Amino acid sequence: MQALSVQAQTIFAELVERVAARESGRSIAHLSGFFSTKIVRDSPYWYFKASIPGRGQHEHYLGKETPALRRLIDAHRDGRPAKELEERDIARLCAMLRAAGANCLDVAAARVLGALADSGLFRMGGVLVGTYAFLVLGNVLGVRWGALARTEDIDIAAATRLTVAVPPLETNVSSILEDLAMGFLPVPGLDPRESSTSYKVRGKDLRVDFLTPAKGKVRNKPVAIPRFGISAAPLEMLDYLIEAPVASVAINGGATYVNVPDSARFAIHKLVIADRRPLAQNSKAVKDREQAISLLDQLELDRPGDIDQAIDRARQKFPVVFNCLAKSARKLSVSTLRDRILTAVQ
Repeated sequence: MQALSVQAQTIFAELVERVAARESGRSIAHLSGFFSTKIVRDSPYWYFKASIPGRGQHEHYLGKETPALRRLIDAHRDGRPAKELEERDIARLCAMLRAAGANCLDVAAARVLGALADSGLFRMGGVLVGTYAFLVLGNVLGVRWGALARTEDIDIAAATRLTVAVPPLETNVSSILEDLAMGFLPVPGLDPRESSTSYKVRGKDLRVDFLTPAKGKVRNKPVAIPRFGISAAPLEMLDYLIEAPVASVAINGGATYVNVPDSARFAIHKLVIADRRPLAQNSKAVKDREQAISLLDQLELDRPGDIDQAIDRARQKFPVVFNCLAKSARKLSVSTLRDRILTAVQ
């Protein structure tokens, strides 16, 4: 673990602000596509052609030209230069961060997350979890991780229903992965009658897993997430992890808007999950604890209150997490962290 320079941390904060502004201020100029016209009986009729993630190339009929439609077309044309300048500026900040040693996505993960983000998955409540979220959180906290951030598993979590009002959007994740032409195939479950919750690239380790909080009596069957057009594997205590996600960016050639868990909750969840893994997954349990310790060490230095808040939230609403935390904390080799957590849960 190595601290990023103050300059790099400042650049990252600026990048997050730029991307947040881009996402909240999307306009007609941000539409990827072009207008075309056909003349019918001396009158112009307009179409908009666009490549929609997960749905391929589509042509949308807009109708006969009217003054309002003409203004819309002109706004798209006139806004493109500003949009292109915005993207170049974001790419410049990303290049500076790569040079400064920030945590960056590999090329394959960048393609997948970029396509999912473009489809609106993160705007519709998807949360990046797992090691790629850990990688993003390193930039949030101003540290560069080493081998702990290496993975080829992309984990996406989502609740079955949104608790906030959003436009009635939906996407189709399986089609998006297919359109990437990377060789993604659904991974069959133990019961072939059940929907797949994972997609894997043929002949490679690259994999995308979809997760959702375990609810109700049936807690080991795939759960449908209709707005994403997929099913997700239920996971215990995931609701604690994704209850209050943080909007951030994943860096590669550009910046991809993603939601990630709160750093302290991520660390606590890792500690608890590590203690509950079966013996066959001991290597994953070791990695869980190492990631948790790295995060907690950094939070202890800069934001100790975040740890207290995460533990208090577990005490108030997630008793299973809270009760498991003390047991897992006793296995920590770092005495200061162990004592802090055990004191907090008493």
